[in-house]
Parts: sequence; structure tokens; C-alpha cells
Amino acid sequence: MTGLYYEEFEIGETIEHEKRRTISERDNQQFCDMTMNQQPLHLDAEFAAETEFGERLVNGLYTMSLAVGLTIPETTDGTIVANLSYDNVEHPNPVFHGDTIRAQSTVTDKRETSDGDRGVVTMHVEVFKLTDADGVLVCEFDRTVLSLKRDTAE
Repeated sequence: MTGLYYEEFEIGETIEHEKRRTISERDNQQFCDMTMNQQPLHLDAEFAAETEFGERLVNGLYTMSLAVGLTIPETTDGTIVANLSYDNVEHPNPVFHGDTIRAQSTVTDKRETSDGDRGVVTMHVEVFKLTDADGVLVCEFDRTVLSLKRDTAE
């Protein structure tokens, strides 16, 4: 277990997630197939070539889902009761096949539950595709989780 217990989260702390992922055409195709999303902008190279993007885009929900997965080891692996919400989702820049993404989470709020046995933690997750510069923001959202407290988990 590598996740943080409620007591270990600090408001204002930014957690840089080490795992990264290069998104393949297969990843995008498989996600679209599993979710029955047949949007041609994600799947049809000829259609996408005629758009302002000039090529197929990676499904934004895949980008977001992958970002959540990338954040798990350093935040909630083994210490989460439930994901409560994903809010304020934005996709300011596109992701294409072959792009590598990374994520970081900033703790923005935390509070104990009314019974004091667990805690609610909100993190602002930012997702960047790696470039020659520091990276381009491609997705951001707020993730709220119900977290175990160390003393009640043991």
C-alpha cells in the first residue's frame, strides 16, 4: 500500500506523480470500443484530417481516466473508501496518438466525516503532455475521495 491516509494529506501540497504513459492508437481505439463511443474525430483518420486538428484526437475521457490511474499510487492506493466526485473537468488542449502524459495533484481541501472515522479529501489534478518545454496542460479536474484515517484502518 502506497497511498496516503487522511492525516497525511496537507492542503496546498502538490504531488508529482512519477508514472507516465505514452498513448497509443490501440489505447484510444480500445477505450472508444469499450465505451461504445464511435465519434469519428477519435477513430476516422480521413474525417479528422479535415478538422482544425488535422488528425485523430485521443478521447478526452480516456485522458482523464488515465490521469486518475496515474495518480493512484501516491494518493489513494489502498487507503481509499470511495471516489466521491470528479468536478470542473476541462480539456484545454488536444492529445494525439504518441503523446506522453504525466499528472500532478494538489490537495485543495480536506475535512473529517461527521462521525470522525474517515476524511474527505479534494485534489486538483492537472495533466500535461510532455513537450520540449515544461509540458502542455491537456486536462484538469477536481477529484474528491473518501479516505481512511490511519487509526481506524489498523
